[in-house]
Amino acid sequence: MTNADRLEIARLVHRFGFGPRPGEYLALVHGGVAHARREVLRSDRDAALAKVADPHITDLGPAPSDPAASNAYWQSVWDQYMVLATWWLDRMVLADHPLVERMTWFWHGHWATSIGKVGFALPMKIQNQTLRQRALGNFSDMAREMILDGALIYWLDGEVNVVGAPNENLGREFMELFTLGVGNFTEDDVKAAARGLTGYRVVETSGRVSFESARHDHSPVRLLGTTRSFDASSLSDFVVAHDATATHITNRLWFRFVSTTVPPPRRLVKTFAKRNIVSLVHAIATDPAVRRPGLSQVKSPVEWFVSACRALRVTPSRLDSGDLHWLLGQMGQFPFDPPSVGGWPFDEAWLTASSAQYRFSLADVLVHHGNVTPLGTTASTMVQAAADWLGVAQWSERTARSLRAAVSDPRQLATLAICAPEFVVSV
Repeated sequence: MTNADRLEIARLVHRFGFGPRPGEYLALVHGGVAHARREVLRSDRDAALAKVADPHITDLGPAPSDPAASNAYWQSVWDQYMVLATWWLDRMVLADHPLVERMTWFWHGHWATSIGKVGFALPMKIQNQTLRQRALGNFSDMAREMILDGALIYWLDGEVNVVGAPNENLGREFMELFTLGVGNFTEDDVKAAARGLTGYRVVETSGRVSFESARHDHSPVRLLGTTRSFDASSLSDFVVAHDATATHITNRLWFRFVSTTVPPPRRLVKTFAKRNIVSLVHAIATDPAVRRPGLSQVKSPVEWFVSACRALRVTPSRLDSGDLHWLLGQMGQFPFDPPSVGGWPFDEAWLTASSAQYRFSLADVLVHHGNVTPLGTTASTMVQAAADWLGVAQWSERTARSLRAAVSDPRQLATLAICAPEFVVSV
């Protein structure tokens, strides 16, 4: 097995999954690259996730006016959010075949929607289920459901978009961020899209969407060179069919899974001609660039946390949710709470002194609760065992030196290893 093969397999398991569990990386290495691709790209029924019970998230209804009841109500709002977030983290960690959860996480960043404005867990759960169901399906189907998603509509002010007073926020972001990309539409197209998206109402606490014909602009508009009347579904289908959407989504997936500096090969866009997501993901994962040196990507805090939990066999919901929320929040990321419609920062933006400090704090917690037996007990082999355990192709000499100095304390070695550059960054 060559170093290039180890590198490619490491990239596959960390970028298209959430990192290996104990023994998985070495088994993939022994099986070869072709076998590793097949395993990493599996999206069949996941027996492990079938055992993860869905969270009990309910419609809490309007806030009560009584102060005592109000306190309990808002505590329930917070508790439901924490239950939902840790449930999703559990799914990422416990999945036997994490590609679907990995793609759900990608789409959450793409259709970035924050509970900070949405306010309630139930609409966020419904959106999350949609993203998971459509994660590797057809993008046209996904977009058609998302443009009618209660959390997204509320997040982007779609519910106040009415005939005679169109709000452009949802229409603009739908084209700029979610489908066409910057520069592929005009301000007149934004105005036209806004008119086509009028008339939709959302129940904030449940995410239920309804359409009020009297609030909708039924008149024809000129959008992307075509004049006709639109509603949300027909507008979505029309925009997604545009050639620019194929390029934009291909670029986004490449950007998040392969490189933020090297553009994708033009041939990849053709694999998305029918808007089949799984075809594009497979084409990217099998592209020769996946084994090209130098295309490193920094893991986001959640991606690092999940990969560490998988290695240490730690289930997030068994940790203190307050500590977990605070530490990941200090690192800058927690599920369902992106900072803007553009999603979270990426790549080297996560390599700050403050995030490193909180990463070590969280690493201490995880190692305290985790299982470090994959390191073995033989000092001379523990450093290499750490690489095989964590899915690291090769430690740098500087990292290896630090790890060798800690072989007398396996838990310290484990902490240093999951905070090492080669684990924090998918090299």
